Amino acid sequence: MIPKLVRDLIPKIIHESGKKCKYRIINDIKGFESALVAKMNEEMSEFMENPSYDEAADIYEVLYALAWLHKIDMAGIVTTAIEKRQNRGGFHKGIILESVEGENNKGAG
Repeated sequence: MIPKLVRDLIPKIIHESGKKCKYRIINDIKGFESALVAKMNEEMSEFMENPSYDEAADIYEVLYALAWLHKIDMAGIVTTAIEKRQNRGGFHKGIILESVEGENNKGAG
């Protein structure tokens, strides 16, 4: 589906293959963020259709770009994820929290 956000070298790769393409560079943060969110949805759908290293790497790259956009370091994300996994667990058991006594039940993430 075109137009869509593509990796930085795609226009060059298309040109080197002998084809022409038209592209533009997003120059506003909100537009860039919106394009990255749409790309993440696309990549997540592709991963669900074909779980693979290649598709997971695409998800990682979009996350990397989103983190960069918000000035968040990927090493910090990994460190925080490890800490959260140690302190709160991961998502490998498929636990669905349905309610907590005395709370408005909006979720605990």
